[in-house]
Amino acid sequence: MSLLSGDDPASVEAAARRLARGDLVAFPTETVYGLGARADDDAAVARLYAAKGRPSAHPLIVHVARADAAAVFSGAAPSSAFPASAARLIAAFWPGPLTVIVPRRRGHAAAAAGGQDSIGLRMPQHPVALALLQAAARLGVPGVAAPSANRFGRISPTCAAHVVAEFGPDLAVLDGGDCEIGIESTIVDCTRSPAALLRPGQLSRAAIETVLGQALAAPDAASPRASGTLASHYAPAARLQLFDADTLQQCLAELACRSVGAPADSLIADAGAASRAQPGTAVYSRAAPPPGSAVIHRTMPADARAAAHELFAVLRAFDAMGVASIWVEQPPPDPTWEGVRDRLQRAAA
Repeated sequence: MSLLSGDDPASVEAAARRLARGDLVAFPTETVYGLGARADDDAAVARLYAAKGRPSAHPLIVHVARADAAAVFSGAAPSSAFPASAARLIAAFWPGPLTVIVPRRRGHAAAAAGGQDSIGLRMPQHPVALALLQAAARLGVPGVAAPSANRFGRISPTCAAHVVAEFGPDLAVLDGGDCEIGIESTIVDCTRSPAALLRPGQLSRAAIETVLGQALAAPDAASPRASGTLASHYAPAARLQLFDADTLQQCLAELACRSVGAPADSLIADAGAASRAQPGTAVYSRAAPPPGSAVIHRTMPADARAAAHELFAVLRAFDAMGVASIWVEQPPPDPTWEGVRDRLQRAAA
């Protein structure tokens, strides 16, 4: 395994050289770990798609070291490097967990964009990611295309060990510790007016709308394809089901009755869910299971940021235990939970 320390400038330089010659490198961001290839090298991007098992028409996000570097990929009007909405969001939130989708400059990063005329751009905030991108830029790499460093459709990695578990010993992984945020960036489509929210994240809808001075539109059939927006995504190997709080407690009560051989009325909305839950059920909920439920339980934090930070790690830990079912309590309807709700709904699809 080529595990490189993100705290070591020589290791960062070595990772940058790998990117410059067209190799793949996994690296940390504040959201999740990314699997990177230089965005201007279609052959390197093709190797990235193949490594993930990702359809080549599903676009990637290009990570850059500076906002002016992102302008290399933008095909906006000559009078401005970006559409007005993108320029406002970049000024307000970069570096940070925001991806803007802008018109793509013709002849640039077509493979990374999945063949679309638009492209997603982001400047991450993680110091190791920025150091890598800056070192790569000095070697002539204008940007690094980097989806999450996992097999396509699976749970995103939030530490270097997760990446190693996905890809084994042959991939170079720049270790920058645990990711602070834990879910992927917010994606805003700035190719249209008003701009549209394509994927929620930690950066809230309200904060974006305040900067833009208008409400975000909903995605529609004309929206560009974007990373992490398929109906089924972020999925563990175990079957994940979402329940409202009351139904989850009823399901767990029925499991408890069955475990001691007591008769129980069918309390489960999805008939037969209790029997399908065995062997092995894991529960992620804010409320504790009733006594005798015989499940593996992790308490979901009451704070949305804390829940986002640990979500993917919790799902990976459940998978590592070999459970057959994961039952999750629906997050609260509060807007601060929008990103977590989105990931769980796709994981359960």
